[in-house]
Amino acid sequence: MAKLIYWANTSLDGYINDQDGRFDFTEPDDEVFRFITDFERPIGTYLYGRRLYQDMIYWETARPGQSDWELDFGRVWRAADKIVYSTTLDTVSSERTRIERTFDPDAIRQLKATADRDITVGYAGLAGHAIKAGLVDECHLLIFPVLVGGGTRALPDGARAQLELLDQGQVGRGGVVHLHYRFATATA
Repeated sequence: MAKLIYWANTSLDGYINDQDGRFDFTEPDDEVFRFITDFERPIGTYLYGRRLYQDMIYWETARPGQSDWELDFGRVWRAADKIVYSTTLDTVSSERTRIERTFDPDAIRQLKATADRDITVGYAGLAGHAIKAGLVDECHLLIFPVLVGGGTRALPDGARAQLELLDQGQVGRGGVVHLHYRFATATA
């Protein structure tokens, strides 16, 4: 059975983007980028909301001038299946990608039961639905040393869960911290 993992790059005050929707404060240095790539390498399926998918589509094509680590991440990203949850997106711009109109917890349970590789859920809104439905097994937060004062919260309001810390540590030399938790219980 595959695990459903929520991964978020977040500010120290808990936002994945600022009040203007920018997330440039989470731009990783080479070491952090390699850490993210190594985390993503074994993932079989990405669950995305429309906005995150549209940001990630950049990785569908290798571009001249990309570093070796950028090319590596692109290969990892292209190798995984992608499910995009959107009521407005009509077509996808990447291979191995399909659109779902609604988030169906039972379909995710079935996907977890049949997948041979772990699954990640991205963007806070979609992850919030999965957390509230009790579907998320683990949470990885990559915390960047910046306060942005508002924006989109990394973790959903209204969800309660007991978590167990599995790992922690600094990534690179820029003060980025990785926290890895297992969900013990979750309730809406």
